[in-house]
Amino acid sequence: MSSLAGILQTVLILAQQAARQPETQQKVTPLATMWQHISTLDVVEALTFISFGIVCLFYGWRIFKILVTICFSLLGLLVAIWANDQLIGGSVVWLAMICILFFAILSIPLMRWGVSLLGALSGGILTAGMTLAFGLGDQRLLLAGGLIGLVAGGMISFIVFKAAVILFTSLGGSTLIVTGFLGVLHQNTDPKRLEMFASDYRWFLPALILVPMVIGVVLQHRFIKTAQDWSV
Repeated sequence: MSSLAGILQTVLILAQQAARQPETQQKVTPLATMWQHISTLDVVEALTFISFGIVCLFYGWRIFKILVTICFSLLGLLVAIWANDQLIGGSVVWLAMICILFFAILSIPLMRWGVSLLGALSGGILTAGMTLAFGLGDQRLLLAGGLIGLVAGGMISFIVFKAAVILFTSLGGSTLIVTGFLGVLHQNTDPKRLEMFASDYRWFLPALILVPMVIGVVLQHRFIKTAQDWSV
């Protein structure tokens, strides 16, 4: 516990130093990247995101093992793409299949660690989003805010396993729902006006994700308490 406290103190110092940086520093543009992906969604893909997000939001505690396996498989895909670009070259299909299968199998004995790491990552994403919502778009501030959430989420996740399950499934489900919802709006409204609104009101997107997430956390907590056959 003393080492964790030391890490948290270091992160807090980093946040204080970042807050003293000049206001003229370059701003990051995560919104532009997000809109670039949302604009490529069609209505069917957006509705699929919403449907799967609802399942994760309310019943993530039932399917969290499958979700962790999927996340490990995606990690294997990223490793395969990186290895192919850096070391091999040529077709990446067979390497990707091998890495996906290997990481999917690896997720079974490392299930608890995977859930805890995803819970820590969810905490980092949540606090980074809150930092952006308060208009602190500087790259150092976003990094400091994300590190604080990463450490706090990691401490909670490694201590209370159920909290990690609820946290990462609720955040993931809420993100999928919001992404699909914005994809539908992007197809049926003025895209420029929607993007300008989200850019002018930085609190809009974090709040849009936070509200369903809180609902999911509350409901999943109640579902787990009443489920006698649920085990980790």
